[in-house]
Amino acid sequence: MKIDERLTIQARNILTKSVKIKKGEKIYIEGFGDSVRLLLNEFIKIAIELGAEPFYFHNDNLFIKSMLDGADENQIKNWGEIHKSIMDKCDSYIGIRGYDDVFLLSDVKADKTALFDKHFYTPVHFKSRIPNTRWCVMRYPNNTMAALSKMSTTSFEDFYFNACLVDYEKMGEKMTPLQELMIKTDKVKIIAPDTNLEFSIKGLGAIKSCGGHNIPDGEVFTAPVKDSINGVVQFNTDTISEGVFYSNIKLEFENGRIIKGTSLANDDKLQEVLDSDEGARYIGEFALGLNPYITFPILDILFDEKIAGSFHMAIGNAFDDMCNGNKSATHWDLIQMQDAEHGGGEIYFDDVLIRKDGLFVIPELLGLNPENLK
Repeated sequence: MKIDERLTIQARNILTKSVKIKKGEKIYIEGFGDSVRLLLNEFIKIAIELGAEPFYFHNDNLFIKSMLDGADENQIKNWGEIHKSIMDKCDSYIGIRGYDDVFLLSDVKADKTALFDKHFYTPVHFKSRIPNTRWCVMRYPNNTMAALSKMSTTSFEDFYFNACLVDYEKMGEKMTPLQELMIKTDKVKIIAPDTNLEFSIKGLGAIKSCGGHNIPDGEVFTAPVKDSINGVVQFNTDTISEGVFYSNIKLEFENGRIIKGTSLANDDKLQEVLDSDEGARYIGEFALGLNPYITFPILDILFDEKIAGSFHMAIGNAFDDMCNGNKSATHWDLIQMQDAEHGGGEIYFDDVLIRKDGLFVIPELLGLNPENLK
């Protein structure tokens, strides 16, 4: 199947199954980067065909960098208010990101990044899009993503569409036992190389992510009781956040608070993130990754947090529908792979081993192992 045909399938799936667009509804469709034009166009055409009223916007990190480098706080605030006013009028949102230079924002000054989070990302996305619209975000399989994945463009396209077009209905059904178990669980314990961590998820519930808000998708998430985390965790997946590369981030916790954090790359930037506000030293999410077609990291959090056999924790803000009381301008997912190749690991719920070396071991969860989700 040609890439154009798969893009059409993906756009229609997202409009009809993820955001469930209805005739007469307003939808905000945002594309980032030159490479997304084909997919952005498919969304516009199909949204119109379905009777929706699309507002489309072609954005780019180059434009964002120019704005942040030159603007004062009042200009950034007004810029955010314009975007928020549009988001507030829409029933749904689709974000397509095809970054051609993932490091473009790496030299934006920390104070400007903080203003971006305060006046743009937090009001537009955390306070308007996430709670008030049906939304879905995704990536575009461009040459940059293929290069970061160390794959040829053709091979990466196959990887991308396998991960994105997985049977989410089937996945959702098989997630139910894990969701139910997480809802009943109090104590979580994680043991892995350089990791010994304990915390509670009691009373926080659990949510299945199976094709609704992210493409690709595949995780069940909750949040830790804010002050319950103690111990140390070593994340073994490199990551890029706001244009900055980090490697082997290690966090130490005492009563929920990060008392020490280190990164082998750009440690000074990590310290800036941790000190950006009080909530950035607490965790807002804990999740298990389940997508059977994502088995290695590609330096893109939207994919990497879904790696089969992984777990991730998010520094900072907790989502409103799974809120442990932590608020922050930051929400940054950090991933640990636990397959045998990456050192293995064990996860216990209330002292019962549920997953070892990335594979579920209790009968009710065996359906979530990769061979049963393909």
